[in-house]
Amino acid sequence: MLLKFTQQPNTTPCPRLDEERDNYECHCAQILVNFAKPPTSRNPILCAPFPPAARGATPAIMADEAPDPTRVPGAPHPRETQLLIGQEQAEAAFLDAFTSGRLHHAWMLTGPRGVGKATLAWKMAQFLLATPDPAGDDDMFGGPPAPTALDISPDHPVAHRIAAGAEPGLVSVTRTPNEKTGRMRDKIGVDDIRKLAGFFQMSSADGGRRVVIVDAADDMNVQAANALLKMLEEPPERATLILITHQPSGLLPTIRSRCRTLRLNTLNGPQMEQAMQNAGVDPGPGGSALSELSGGSVGEALRLSLLGGLEIYNEIIGLLGTLPQMDRARTLRLAEAAAQRGAEEKLDLLFTLLEIALSRLARTGATGAPPQTEAARGEAEVLSRLSGSAHQGRAWADISHSALARARHGRAVNLDPAALVLDTMFKIQSTA
Repeated sequence: MLLKFTQQPNTTPCPRLDEERDNYECHCAQILVNFAKPPTSRNPILCAPFPPAARGATPAIMADEAPDPTRVPGAPHPRETQLLIGQEQAEAAFLDAFTSGRLHHAWMLTGPRGVGKATLAWKMAQFLLATPDPAGDDDMFGGPPAPTALDISPDHPVAHRIAAGAEPGLVSVTRTPNEKTGRMRDKIGVDDIRKLAGFFQMSSADGGRRVVIVDAADDMNVQAANALLKMLEEPPERATLILITHQPSGLLPTIRSRCRTLRLNTLNGPQMEQAMQNAGVDPGPGGSALSELSGGSVGEALRLSLLGGLEIYNEIIGLLGTLPQMDRARTLRLAEAAAQRGAEEKLDLLFTLLEIALSRLARTGATGAPPQTEAARGEAEVLSRLSGSAHQGRAWADISHSALARARHGRAVNLDPAALVLDTMFKIQSTA
């Protein structure tokens, strides 16, 4: 196995980063000395292709193409999702504000990732653009009855234009690819927000509303957040801004105070199964494990299902089951697979699942019992054996924070994936 550090092209050398990479390389070389020679076979779990549902739903993403940050690969885009499950209270609150003539100019949708915030935002946008204002002049002439749901007909012209990405009254602000590298930017920049001024100044073809979806507001840099704040302070006429946020506490207090908040909740087991089937994914017999690992987030459950997350988590629990003398050959196969080209998404998922496994170990030690629902075969026995006391639980909590923070930093500076996996597993072994 070749350990290497990826250097981005056309970048200015950084002595501090070079030193950090050299130190890390020496550290990982020592790990390889301690481990046996790596097997040459590929790990079938991380290297397996997408399931048929994923391959058929979205075109393959080439190395120089940037993925859509607002969708789960292989799952329908939120604008294509007709049925929103488990969020009736939030829908009703927005509908009540609309029908009563008290529609706020800015809405903030909060809640964990993957519970339907983007789907609700697109439903709200479609509804606003397709539904006459109940406070308009038409009411005195016996206009249409007040709507009782946010759904619009799939044959409505607005629905067709939104599906085609050609609705002039709607703009979605997300992270965009870097024009030079083609890679997705980490932040929504100030220019992305300033472009909205031109959008609001354009006269609507039918004199109707203008709607902006910011997905996610957490991604805005400081300058972008300040530019958005100015728009919220002086909202354009007949404009509605919908902000999606996973961590509202990270937004400017002045932005939060100018928005009406709709809190979306996690889904229970039956709701999760229904939502996944609605997305064209059959959870199968692993439905309860998907619900357990996803924490009630249907978006995360879809990602787990489409990327083989249950198989990866079973492999992690299997490796933990070999502690305190971790199976070295198995660990090296996992590390080799993580370094394979095209396995980036599964590598990110691997670290997510490692974090979940360590948090479940910590919780087992703190509560004195493993979680009631097993997310992998034999998980309860492994968790109970490795974390039988509060002291052990604290140790697992500490390693979860330190090792995975180090791994995330390594990903950010393009350290070798195999080295990151080995380093993380080595630290886990030293804790057992």
